[in-house]
Amino acid sequence: MHTLVAICLLAASANGPLVHTVNFAEPPATHPALIKIPKGPNGLTLYNEKGERVAECGKKDDAFSNCKVESGFTFDDVMNAWVHALQDMQK
Repeated sequence: MHTLVAICLLAASANGPLVHTVNFAEPPATHPALIKIPKGPNGLTLYNEKGERVAECGKKDDAFSNCKVESGFTFDDVMNAWVHALQDMQK
């Protein structure tokens, strides 16, 4: 039994090293994780269920405001677009 284990170990080590080194032409660039903090959106565009743009809102501080309604849409369309946006966020 010991001979069989020795033969298996010898055969496994005869095929070469188990760890292969990889040489890069250029070393990989590493960056700290928080060097570039992503910025949030500067505004919000509201779409209805048909994919039509209903309104575009600006961002002030942490709230969206000054929504400009596209021509041909009503306040009800804007409110429905807000509901549609909230439902999309919950998916």
